[in-house]
Amino acid sequence: MPFIIGRKIEMSQQFKDDGTVIPVTLIKAEKNVVTQIRSEETDGYVAVQLGMEVGTLNKPEAGHTKDLAPVTTLREFRVDKTDLNRGDEVTVESFSVGNKVDVVGFSKGRGFTGVMKRHGFKGGKATHGNKDQQRMPGSIASQRQGKVIKGKRMGGHSGDDRVTVKNLEVASIDPTTNIIAIKGAVPGARGGLILIQTRDAKTIWQA
Repeated sequence: MPFIIGRKIEMSQQFKDDGTVIPVTLIKAEKNVVTQIRSEETDGYVAVQLGMEVGTLNKPEAGHTKDLAPVTTLREFRVDKTDLNRGDEVTVESFSVGNKVDVVGFSKGRGFTGVMKRHGFKGGKATHGNKDQQRMPGSIASQRQGKVIKGKRMGGHSGDDRVTVKNLEVASIDPTTNIIAIKGAVPGARGGLILIQTRDAKTIWQA
């Protein structure tokens, strides 16, 4: 069950052998290093922790990877069993063209948005005495209940949510540049962190 950490480059298109064009998302996945193997006996579950990107480490990260490459991005993939060991490398070559994968990322952040952009509200009338209220949410409840009920659709922070797109297809793999092309769109902006996993693996998104 292959899995890897990468970063989104951009969207592009590729030609298949029959001449048809397919949209793809290019993801650069440098060599990942296995930094920890979690087991049922010691941790209560089985998972593989991968590390990527060399950079400035804080003390806990430096101690955790002191005998390995100084990776700064750590993520776990929960599995039923694994043959990997600490220090092993995971590359894009562990995937094959045609593999069905789930892709995990964070959607683009939109900042603070109103109800029309955030929830698709229709908005108010623009004429007949309606002034400065075209994009307002309107009444949010009666005063009898006191507080605003939880889950009420209102303006607020939009986007930047963890999103999983399932059952995408690996279109191509380039081991020389460590680029894997996924058919279709994946969540996130350019440069955003992306987790790719086959459909039988479960991801633990770890900060």
